[in-house]
Amino acid sequence: MPATVLQPARAEPPAFLSIGHITRDVLPDGSFALGGTVTFATLTVERLGLPAALVTCASPDICQQLPSLLPGIGLAARMAATTTTFENRYQDGFRIQYLRARSEPLEIEDVPHPWRAAPIVLLAPLAQELTPEIVALFPRGEGRILAATPQGWLRRWDSDGRVWPTPWEAAEQVLPHLDALILSHDDLLPFANGSRAEAEAILRRWSQLVPLLVATAGREGATLFRAGLAQHFPAYPAREVDPTGAGDVFAAAFLVQLARSGDPVAAVDFANCVASFSVEDVGTRGIPSPTQVEKRLAQRRGPEAG
Repeated sequence: MPATVLQPARAEPPAFLSIGHITRDVLPDGSFALGGTVTFATLTVERLGLPAALVTCASPDICQQLPSLLPGIGLAARMAATTTTFENRYQDGFRIQYLRARSEPLEIEDVPHPWRAAPIVLLAPLAQELTPEIVALFPRGEGRILAATPQGWLRRWDSDGRVWPTPWEAAEQVLPHLDALILSHDDLLPFANGSRAEAEAILRRWSQLVPLLVATAGREGATLFRAGLAQHFPAYPAREVDPTGAGDVFAAAFLVQLARSGDPVAAVDFANCVASFSVEDVGTRGIPSPTQVEKRLAQRRGPEAG
């Protein structure tokens, strides 16, 4: 049964559409927080002033809560037996991630027809829930930005639910259909023998297949790749409290500014600024307002830019 619209978008079509699993993230005390790229990304876009919507799949109890947890955001969800659930454990400074439950894969039919015309679309898989064929639903063209955060295509899990890296076998099939790919530099380290130089070689190769590729590196900033050429952008100083979702916030902010300005350089700097706020509070509470962002951008430009 296709997804049901739980909450209409503020505009038809919404300015921004994200597709992927929302998640229940297990916290150290055993409680849960709402997570997932679609959650952080759509909240960021709404905070920045554009109408946003998401398509997901989750259990009925979570679906019932979504309109109050994500006010103002268009919501379409397919009811499933369970909600994708992640648990992170830390050992000797390293994160060990477990997939405790996985919802059903999403299908093309789950995307409401009016939303398919959204000018910005973000494919945001977390647990292999999107097939490569979904890119065919959003043909590239003037007035549209089709992007992906491939984290969920780079994961597999064993019988205990422990998450391991896996190569993105469909990369060469998907990338030519995208306008932008946004990912963490560290996502590729397992396939590069831990070498940042080898990871960068993969990024350069992929950037020959997609117009824009952005690799984030936390406090080290972000790198924009175009046709194999790299341009680095420093991060904004931040007092880190919780890095959860910062990459998702970055991706959404980058796409918003790219759509507004058409300038990927300005979009990376803008996204770095927005993401710097997101790490300064817990969960989605750090996502800033446009006024906060403009003030921090102006501080970096300095008085001579005024």
